Amino acid sequence: MSGFFGKISKTDCVPEVFYGTDYHSHLGTKRAGMAFWNEEKGFQRAIHSLEDGYFRNKFENDLPKFSGNSGIGVISDTEAQPIVVSSHLGKFAIVTVSKIVNADELEVEFLKKHKHFSETSQGSVNPTELVATLITEGKDFVSGIENVYESIKGSCSILILTGKEIIAARDKLGRTPVIIGKNENGYALTSETCAFANFDISDEVYIGPGEVVRVTADGIEQLRKPNEKMQVCSFLWVYYGYPPSFYEDINVDVCRYKCGAALAKNDDVEADFVAGIPDSGVGHAMGYSNERKIPLMRPYAKYTPTWPRSFMPQNQEMRDLVAKMKLIPNKALIKGKRGVFLDDSIVRGTQLKDNTKDLHDEGIEEVHMRIACPPLTYPCEFLNFSRSRSTAELATRKAIIKLEGTEDVDLSKYSDATSEEYKNMVEEIRKELGLTSLKFQKLDDLVEAIGLPREKLCTHCWDGSSYF
Repeated sequence: MSGFFGKISKTDCVPEVFYGTDYHSHLGTKRAGMAFWNEEKGFQRAIHSLEDGYFRNKFENDLPKFSGNSGIGVISDTEAQPIVVSSHLGKFAIVTVSKIVNADELEVEFLKKHKHFSETSQGSVNPTELVATLITEGKDFVSGIENVYESIKGSCSILILTGKEIIAARDKLGRTPVIIGKNENGYALTSETCAFANFDISDEVYIGPGEVVRVTADGIEQLRKPNEKMQVCSFLWVYYGYPPSFYEDINVDVCRYKCGAALAKNDDVEADFVAGIPDSGVGHAMGYSNERKIPLMRPYAKYTPTWPRSFMPQNQEMRDLVAKMKLIPNKALIKGKRGVFLDDSIVRGTQLKDNTKDLHDEGIEEVHMRIACPPLTYPCEFLNFSRSRSTAELATRKAIIKLEGTEDVDLSKYSDATSEEYKNMVEEIRKELGLTSLKFQKLDDLVEAIGLPREKLCTHCWDGSSYF
């Protein structure tokens, strides 16, 4: 995942872009960048790695060099950006929140046309440069952005800084959000509304799927009307989003409370306490605890002063160790007790298995795991959610392979919570993770907790239903 922030103002906007971008630190751990424009200096840009430090520390020394009334910033889990491009459309800086499944195919097509790419990302073409190249094939920015919509498979939301304006385009099916807010100096654009909290920003506008707008310090102009169909990612509420944020005017933590409450209504297990796996599981646990009137406790403390999320070593063995070190069990609260634990999801299950072992080592009697979404059965084709290199790494697929001897089976029966295959899969996952009991959220209950019609939500990773 990634997140971006932009500001177009009547006064210098460097501090707002700096702090606004920083509010997206939970969405990316690889790279970050900012770009500004003013009439004297033109475009100014800086990009830094976040793999060994915080966004704030990385960019503080750059701030005195920047000035301008317009700027954009991004925190990314993938490529280095912003990209600054000189083209027949003029010079512009661009950031994206994207996953381009057919990037290799598009790269080959451009190379056949004798085009070239100067930016690379993890051994292949930089997705943001690929998007910029698609845009510059158009006669103007709108037709260029439509070319992106028509060409890519996956998802792509965009901010383009041209100078005294920012052009914003939301993914054609609205999988990732773009929100505009206003204060006395101008307008801000963001992936996360929590970034608006300390800038006196109000009058929020949610850009629709495929909508394109031009934003200046004086106002907003619609350049392309939104599409009717929407497939906004459900995981925004379950996992990605920061608790105070809103998507489609629906608050993240309110949704998580409802998810936890829905799990509680379908549960009768006896327990001494309820707990959330930090951080995203906490809101779900509050909803569960309030519904079942079982005390909410904190048997796990997350240690972040020296192990921030943005610092994860390159070595897998060290990454596993850091993940283990960040969650510290509290023996005083768990010894001899029965606990219900809430988490957002189970992807591979590796860390959860280690956490469960730690709890048993500290003397817990029973570990009942409740997951706020259904089992992840299908790989995400639209966002960079799972870092698993193959579907066989998913906890669900490992269970299916154990039951069937292959993952090449009809997955629909494993997505049906009423089927025997589903029950057998969940039981296999439970045994593998060493849990006393395991229950997943029903998809209908998750959809109800979010509050949007099901056809407007992307639920692909649970039922394989979504499309490009």
